[in-house]
Amino acid sequence: MVFLLQKTLVYAAPLLIVALAGMFAERSGVINLALEGEMVFGAFIGAIFAQTFVNAGIFTDNVQLMFLVVLLISGVSAAVFSLLLSLSAVTLKADQTIGGTALNMLAPAVMNAFALSLFNSEKIQMPANFAGYVIKNPDLPAFVQIFGDKAYLSTYVIVILFVVLSVWIYKTRTGLRMRSCGEHPQAAASVGINVFKMRYLGTTISGFLAGIGGYAYIATIADGTAESSVGGMGFLALAIMIFGNWKPLGIALGAVLFGFLKCIGPVSSSIDFLSKMKLPMYFYNIIPYVVVLVVLALTAKKSGVPKAEGIPYDKGMR
Repeated sequence: MVFLLQKTLVYAAPLLIVALAGMFAERSGVINLALEGEMVFGAFIGAIFAQTFVNAGIFTDNVQLMFLVVLLISGVSAAVFSLLLSLSAVTLKADQTIGGTALNMLAPAVMNAFALSLFNSEKIQMPANFAGYVIKNPDLPAFVQIFGDKAYLSTYVIVILFVVLSVWIYKTRTGLRMRSCGEHPQAAASVGINVFKMRYLGTTISGFLAGIGGYAYIATIADGTAESSVGGMGFLALAIMIFGNWKPLGIALGAVLFGFLKCIGPVSSSIDFLSKMKLPMYFYNIIPYVVVLVVLALTAKKSGVPKAEGIPYDKGMR
């Protein structure tokens, strides 16, 4: 049971932070369908820097610090990449769905070109000595031990970021202003709030978190392999955001649920009754997506979608 919980947390962590990323963009009024592309972009740039650090002997005496630096680089690079969506959606007032889809197509193409030119391969395999683990102290409290004897550092970073940013968006003036721009931008502008600035901020934070989620995915679930895909985790995170009704608590519950569903396949051979059933792996792989369709169909009428989501802001509108 503890083993299954630990595996669930490994799969839930990237979903948690990327679903929160989607919430930040959409709470500011911008539909961010580019989460998948931002994850790919951030993961690839992070992998390139990790390889560079290892080859140059930088941070070799502190792998955990290297992991944190690479995680930060992944987030920043995806935030920069997300500015293309901000430019399209906020400044140029283009269709946000098309803009997000375009970035999802652009990111894998750009990253394949980078990988082929730098490493002569469409994949980047992380160095074997760059695991990014935190060795746990057995004297730590029991609630911390659920992360496992060797816990990924990214899990801690993601949980801390999730808590801090969830409080920030609801309890700070800037967070309130950002959310108001996703509900009624004209009213927000009437009291002096810069709607364009808030929407750029929301989308940039969204890209930053998606980049962190992307690198966390390749460092944990993908066994250190960066390629032009993150296994549909970005789209699943969007579904979790909707399932969570654009609220942090709902997103957290959804991430744990779908993290559990995603980990069933890889751990099925370790669970007696599942291993005896001898079901093919693809059966387990489709379970999360079938559940997504069912859940979204059942909760569609109770959607708490921001009222101005996807609607370009026009100063002349009232």
